[in-house]
Amino acid sequence: MVVAAVLVSCTQASSGGGPDADAARSADSVENADRAEREAGEAEPAAAPSPGPALVRDAFATLQATLNETCTPGAGDCPYFLGRVTRELTELDESMRADTKGPGHFTKPLAEMKALFDKLGDDRSEPHLEKHFSEIVGTRDGINAWMQDHPDAYR
Repeated sequence: MVVAAVLVSCTQASSGGGPDADAARSADSVENADRAEREAGEAEPAAAPSPGPALVRDAFATLQATLNETCTPGAGDCPYFLGRVTRELTELDESMRADTKGPGHFTKPLAEMKALFDKLGDDRSEPHLEKHFSEIVGTRDGINAWMQDHPDAYR
């Protein structure tokens, strides 16, 4: 067995093998792969995302996923919930504005979200979101009702 180990060691050393050579080959391979990816990216223009009902549908679905959730302001269980609902509303707002139907199709929900975002400003701290708990949840619920009455908006 010792003889086999010595032979393997000698074979690697004479053939340019061994740990140092393996590391060098790996580094070269990674560099070549990175170069190939960069060149491929330059050759193919990135496809622009095509907004449409799928974006609104997906954003609405993630907002709907919050419908059975709530929290109790002041109890310490609200930061995640209120942050999530606010994020979902922001994404829905963005998708409605980018939709091929145009923002005019979503006048009421966009107005409700604007009113909420104007109240919230840039402050997304826990105390500030809890202060506006009713407005956040009310906006979510109002938009859900509007969307349910307008299935063409997301199908």
